Amino acid sequence: MIELVLGGARSGKSRYAEQQALASGLPVVYIATAEAGDDEMHSRIQHHQQRRPPHWLTVEEPIALADVIGDYVGKQHCLLVDCLTLWLCNVLFDKQGNLQEQRYQQQADALCAVLATGRQRVIMVSNEVGLGVVAADAMTRRFVDEAGFLHQRLAQISDKVVLVTAGLPQILKTL
Repeated sequence: MIELVLGGARSGKSRYAEQQALASGLPVVYIATAEAGDDEMHSRIQHHQQRRPPHWLTVEEPIALADVIGDYVGKQHCLLVDCLTLWLCNVLFDKQGNLQEQRYQQQADALCAVLATGRQRVIMVSNEVGLGVVAADAMTRRFVDEAGFLHQRLAQISDKVVLVTAGLPQILKTL
C-alpha cells in the first residue's frame, strides 16, 4: 500500500504519518531526505529524530530515494519517507541553486517506477505548497509547479492520499 500524506508547514502531517507507520505493525524504515544547511534546519531535524522510536531504522538519502525504496521491495517493512518536498529541492536544484532538469526527471521517473511495483508499504510525507500566492521569483515558481506535478503523479499511483490541516487528517483518496 502506498500512502501520500500532504499538508502545510507544521500541519501535523509528519506526526500523522508516524502514527500510520506505527499502526502498520511492520518494522519501520524512516527515509530522511533533509540536509541541515543551517542551524534552524538542524533543529528541525533534531525535533523529528527525538520524536521517532529508537528501534526505527533511519536511512538518510537526499537524492537517490528510488534506490533506497527499491532495496526494500518485497520485504516486510513500512517505509516512511519524510519529506518529498525536501527531496524535490535536492534533486531539482544543485547546492548553488542551478536547475538540474535531467537529474530531476530521472529521479522522479525512478521513484514512480519503484512505487508502481506495489509490493511494499510506503508512506510519503510532502508539503502542499501550491495553496498560497504565486511566488515572485522564477526559481520558487518552478519549485511550486514541480511539487504540484509530482504530487499529481504520486496521487495517481497511491492507494491512499491524506491532507492534514491543523492536525486533522482529511482522506482525499482511498482504495
